Amino acid sequence: MLKPLTTPTRDLLSLDGLWAFALDTKVGPEPWKSRLDTHLEAAVPASYNDLFADQEIHDHVGLVWYQRTVRVPRGWAGERVVLRFDAATHAAAVYVDDTLVIKHDGGYTPFEADLTDVVVAGEAFRLTVAVDNRLTNVTIPPGKLTVGPDGKERQSYFHDFYNYAGLARSVWLYSTPVTHLTDVTVTTELDGGTALVSYRLATSEPAPASVQLVDESGITVASGEGHAGTLRVEDPVLWRPGAAYLYRLEIEIHDGARPVDVYELPVGIRTVAVEGDQFLINGEPFYFTGFGKHEDSAIRGKGHDNAYLVHDFRLLDWTGANSFRTSHYPYAEEVLEFADRHGIVVIDETAAVGLNLAVEAGLTGQPPRPTFSSETINDQTQAAHAQHLRELIERDKNHPSVVMWCVANEPSTNEDGAREYFEPLISLTRELDPTRPVTMTTVIFATCETDRTADLIDVISLNRYYGWYVATGDLETAEKLLEADLRGWAAKYGKPIMMSEYGADTIAGLHSVTSTPWTEEFQADFLAMNHRVFDRIPSFVGEQVWNFADFGTGAAIHRVDGNKKGVFTRDRKPKAAAFALRERWKDLRGRKPVTQEISRQEISRQRSHDVAAQH
Repeated sequence: MLKPLTTPTRDLLSLDGLWAFALDTKVGPEPWKSRLDTHLEAAVPASYNDLFADQEIHDHVGLVWYQRTVRVPRGWAGERVVLRFDAATHAAAVYVDDTLVIKHDGGYTPFEADLTDVVVAGEAFRLTVAVDNRLTNVTIPPGKLTVGPDGKERQSYFHDFYNYAGLARSVWLYSTPVTHLTDVTVTTELDGGTALVSYRLATSEPAPASVQLVDESGITVASGEGHAGTLRVEDPVLWRPGAAYLYRLEIEIHDGARPVDVYELPVGIRTVAVEGDQFLINGEPFYFTGFGKHEDSAIRGKGHDNAYLVHDFRLLDWTGANSFRTSHYPYAEEVLEFADRHGIVVIDETAAVGLNLAVEAGLTGQPPRPTFSSETINDQTQAAHAQHLRELIERDKNHPSVVMWCVANEPSTNEDGAREYFEPLISLTRELDPTRPVTMTTVIFATCETDRTADLIDVISLNRYYGWYVATGDLETAEKLLEADLRGWAAKYGKPIMMSEYGADTIAGLHSVTSTPWTEEFQADFLAMNHRVFDRIPSFVGEQVWNFADFGTGAAIHRVDGNKKGVFTRDRKPKAAAFALRERWKDLRGRKPVTQEISRQEISRQRSHDVAAQH
């Protein structure tokens, strides 16, 4: 599915703004057949939960309704008219006047409906959207519904971030020619000093096509004819972490000598590979420094906001971070486009978080249930998961910033049924995109001895909290446990290992002369302990702190005003740990292009020098 653009043959109309809004409990049957009977208005894009000073809306489980009037531009007569939602969390049904035009399941990937036969250029239509926030054992992410004594549904879920819902990303109306480009796939390789840029086009019907690759100065460096081919670029400028360079692939679909559709795609020339225990970008060892993040801010919830986008990326640069993971769902495509332009490396993750019922047992005190069974995570869940992977890769396959797919976060890969569940999904990921490595983040219950899926993935990504959830506050013991854990994985698998989560909850402004949990001093000491261990593991390829910023969670006895593991507060104020990371990561980034192993030697030499200087 192509991202809609304004081109010489395509027009684009934003439908963002204020929409009429109502809970399903406040409207009658078939509310799409008339104007919504409500005085409420909701901002789009934004999650609806925190927009209103209303407990009922905040806690609502089930459908909500959005509605607005849309006028099709009169100049679109004879064109194809398409309605696109960048996302609707978690499921949607869309009506144009009285007609259902599309349904979609999955809260973080786009979907669209062809309205050519149901709307008229120059005329208005009533657009109504039902959005459903409910999660069950067969949705991604999963959850559980129960009915309370008042007859209302109650939602529980197995992930530790708030279940924000609604139209959190943009909505568009756009036009294309009747004969149009429907898809483009670009891959890049290096052959000595030459880049090979392969492309594959799909069109709505057979039609000649031509392409040209243009550099940032506007010079055409290669061109080709047909729906598939390989362009050779001599002495290419590569897309590199911290030094993005983007070519532009200009595509024309022809009707005789006349172009009937024009589209363009940014292209970053770079390679990604895993060799032995190294992660390579452009054939050079790469060491991840960065964060797990969230799309989360006050009032907006998961609503995309360009001001936060710019500020968050500046904070990434300020800390010296070179990467982040889209924990725990695909982020808005604008985020990846920004990463493309600014050289930030991305691990792109599906919304498969919570496939771990051991966590449910720990949080609720209930007896543990098997994660994989006909009554829990089952074949229907797996099918939904596969569809999430298809839509993620279809959307993000051309982004040079995306260097690895993450199939799931912290699933119970130590349980019976895990391999049967994940092996087909990992195979599907490789089939859909054979050019990028594949990973999953591994929960602490899954050790190198009990995990059943690590041989299927390319990079071992570990979520570990020694010193916080295990050996709380005892960093001396935590250091020994962590090193033993990492060395066990390294010895057994011989693959690259990275820490995809490590962190400690910290109350901003809480201080102590001793290293006490919840203080800013403890968070910095906790990270330093982890870093000492990382630097002793030769196959270690990266560290991504959990989390970039504090974020909202559901009501829980172990959470006060959300998750506090951020090195920045929810409103992006730095804690002491942010300065400690800046000191470490700026130093690491400054050593490029020295290899990781030499960097470790240099770290050791500098530490010896520092100790000598102190004495």
